Amino acid sequence: MTGYGRATRSEGAKTYTVELRGLNSKQTDLRLRSNQNLQQHELELRTLVLDTVGRGKLEMNLEITDASSASKLRVDLPLLAELSTNIYFNLKTSLPDSTMDGLVPALLRAPGIIEASSGELEEQDWEQVQAVTRDCLARFQDYRQQEGAVLGEDLRTSVRAITDLLSRVGDYDEQRITAVRDRMARHLSDYLGRANVDKNRYEQEVLFYLEKMDINEEQVRLQQNCDYFLQVLDNEDEIKGRKLTFISQEMGREINTLGAKAYSADLQKVVVNMKEQLEMIKEQLANVA
Repeated sequence: MTGYGRATRSEGAKTYTVELRGLNSKQTDLRLRSNQNLQQHELELRTLVLDTVGRGKLEMNLEITDASSASKLRVDLPLLAELSTNIYFNLKTSLPDSTMDGLVPALLRAPGIIEASSGELEEQDWEQVQAVTRDCLARFQDYRQQEGAVLGEDLRTSVRAITDLLSRVGDYDEQRITAVRDRMARHLSDYLGRANVDKNRYEQEVLFYLEKMDINEEQVRLQQNCDYFLQVLDNEDEIKGRKLTFISQEMGREINTLGAKAYSADLQKVVVNMKEQLEMIKEQLANVA
């Protein structure tokens, strides 16, 4: 499940901005980018985010800008001198003098050479950071809820399609048993002749064979799994993706067994349609937290 949230707060000359992007993932992975002076609070920020989001692949950007210090620039002179010296001695023999004249202006544009002064983090800054982070998380969760509602309805549609197909299985049950009986009798007659067949023994073998073809248990279990899937989908748990995945796997086992026991072209078509709906469910569950 994707997610996005962004929040901004201003206090005096300072502006606090938090942006959070998320993708569904089986693991928890938070990539946090923030001002250097916020590193001392990184663990608290991570805890705040992960306790709210639960799990997922997350990328969070947190920025504090101060309009009063926008004109205060810091030049890293030791780094500039080191880069200038190394590049000058390495390249002066291979580049024309006109190119070397533009070396320093080019170096000034390099990352880390010139930075705006960020100042020290004050207690009120940390309070504002926590507040704006909570605002961002609330919007992130709202985004997830909206997407989850759409996914949930799509999952319900697919599960109900499977139960509708399951209700049609009984239409072919008696038909396939009759077809199997007729086929067995025909083969036996062709090979041995009806006069040489022990009817009692033949009926016992037919009943044993038909018992192995019985699909009543699979029908009951598949219906139960579908009902349980919808029950979990509609409960109040915030994290339910793994449980729904496990239930879908059980649904797949019952559908596969129905296909293996079908012995009917019409019933096989129903099973194929069930599998199609199940694949749609699995694709959507990859996006559910």
